[in-house]
Amino acid sequence: MKINTIFKPLLAVIVLLLVSISSFGQDAPRPPQSPKVTVTGTFGKANVSVVYSSPSVKGRKIWGELVPYGKVWRAGANSATIIETDADVNIAGNTLAKGKYSIYMLPSEGDWQVIFNTEVGQWGIKRGGETTRNPEKDAFTITVKTAKSDFKEALEYKVVPTGIAFGWENVSLLIPIK
Repeated sequence: MKINTIFKPLLAVIVLLLVSISSFGQDAPRPPQSPKVTVTGTFGKANVSVVYSSPSVKGRKIWGELVPYGKVWRAGANSATIIETDADVNIAGNTLAKGKYSIYMLPSEGDWQVIFNTEVGQWGIKRGGETTRNPEKDAFTITVKTAKSDFKEALEYKVVPTGIAFGWENVSLLIPIK
């Protein structure tokens, strides 16, 4: 009789512990802070895709602060942004041969540089905050004009008839592709 009066409450505690442990951590998964996005389009016979992680402004000043002027940037969050083409394309008078490339940008208060680098798959920054770009692996660099644009909370690349449009916070630019 004494065993039964001790055993029932102990069993109830064990069952409650097991239920709480099994339900722990089963909250709905949270979306990533900077979700991975792929955009695709066709230029002539070439299928082109851009894969990037899209950070949000979240009340921060982006250009000149979070992304400093005069420092090469991975053109997105997390790993370096990737452009892939299944045929050669012309980008601002340069031939981007069929393949995969990392895209880096050098923001400034005026025109920006967009860098196409043959090394892919690397994380976008090192521990000290500098980019993982190896300049010896650059295919070519183009200079593009930026424009002030309407506010855009999340970084975005879009395929448009004349190339790849980029926009974030209050800046937009076009990477011209033929």
